[in-house]
Amino acid sequence: MPSSCPSVPCRPEQALLGIASVAVCLALVACGAPGPRPGEAPGTWAGRPIGRAPSPNPGLKQAMIQRATREWEQFDRQVVVFKGNEESIPHVGAWEDDYTHVSRVNLYWRAVNKPTLDGLDCRQPWSAAFISWVMQSAGVPTSQFRPASAHWVYLSSMVEEASYPGRYFVPRRIQDYSPEPGDLVCAGRGRTPLRPVDGYTSAWMLQGAETHCDLVVGRNGQTLDVIGGNVRNSVSKSVLELDDRGRLKPVTRRPWFLVMENRL
Repeated sequence: MPSSCPSVPCRPEQALLGIASVAVCLALVACGAPGPRPGEAPGTWAGRPIGRAPSPNPGLKQAMIQRATREWEQFDRQVVVFKGNEESIPHVGAWEDDYTHVSRVNLYWRAVNKPTLDGLDCRQPWSAAFISWVMQSAGVPTSQFRPASAHWVYLSSMVEEASYPGRYFVPRRIQDYSPEPGDLVCAGRGRTPLRPVDGYTSAWMLQGAETHCDLVVGRNGQTLDVIGGNVRNSVSKSVLELDDRGRLKPVTRRPWFLVMENRL
């Protein structure tokens, strides 16, 4: 096929015209070159690139939110409000050892292959089992979310695999990212706090760490609604404060260290 750009001319004035035409052609080619492909996830995590985002699936994301919300309703809608250093429970719901909800907690334990535990086993933290059940019942593949009885297990997998293409959840620093519905917000618990390096947490740092994660279910201005299990002995909705940039405000009783962005 003949080129639309001129061939090399003979006369000097034609040569100048030809060079200009070639420049225009190259500029047009550059303009027509494809840019970053849709779904690309910019940024890095601790120096490693974050992989390409999966195909959008808002229905699956909504299913996670709906499952968590329905369980909160099953437990009579307990609400916990974190404001500054204060924590209040304006509405008290049903608790784990209430005999009408003991079997419900057993349902969560079954999602992590611990069918002998239920709501009467009060010394067994079941918040990770709850999140695992939410993901499992919503239809999230185990390759994307590893069901576990401790949050650090699935968190370390997500951090380690953040560079893989198509990961549903990828880590974001608390100081960089404004959480949205479908995300997981995670805090340390216990006597040995996690100490991220410049806001970054590695998979090995998470090994055996005592942590807690809630699922973001709503956002209203500068407050965030999250639902988690084993929060004040129930499936509770917690109301969290956001700063002017939409970042999580520090909470003494919830030392946030990580957000897992849901890219569906």
